[in-house]
Amino acid sequence: MHIHLDFWPTLSFALVMFCWFAFVIVFLVQKRPPSPPEKKRDRGSLFGIMLQGASYAIVWAWHRQPFTPIASISESAEIAIVILTAALSFGSVLLVLSAIRTLGKEWSFTARLVEGHNLITQGPYRFVRHPIYTGMLGMLLATGLSISFWMALILGVIIFAAGTAIRVRSEENLLREAFGDQFQLYKQRVAAVIPYLF
Repeated sequence: MHIHLDFWPTLSFALVMFCWFAFVIVFLVQKRPPSPPEKKRDRGSLFGIMLQGASYAIVWAWHRQPFTPIASISESAEIAIVILTAALSFGSVLLVLSAIRTLGKEWSFTARLVEGHNLITQGPYRFVRHPIYTGMLGMLLATGLSISFWMALILGVIIFAAGTAIRVRSEENLLREAFGDQFQLYKQRVAAVIPYLF
């Protein structure tokens, strides 16, 4: 089977794949300080994790012919998409890395509180309350733009948003319980995932 390689979509795909390798390394290899004893965990966030995972599965599985543009567009539009996907993917990896480093001992896959838990409001947490989810959304969008059909990307974003809403609610219930008015003031001041929007 002959595969035609369009230069700009191929470049977009290569950049996104490079960032996916970096993204996985950030999550799996990033050295974290020893975690204090767990104080409380909300396992309800696991359903949100499953939905976020499903959103990625849709974008990866429902893909267009390899190395082709997402739509019939001009070369300048293809170049703009390459720039957008590069910015989204590289920016997302850097954002997630910064967020994990800022969280330190508080970082976890599921919603939890540890002994001596701090309310983190510095670093990327100055701009959004959940920058790791912002980075995950960026990688979802970059991946969809580089390999998926429009409908797969839209469906993936909807499912990701549902999963993220569950995780945000789960985590913030714990933070509200632990930090009360301090967390409420932070929540009023800073968006959850997308600056100035949500």
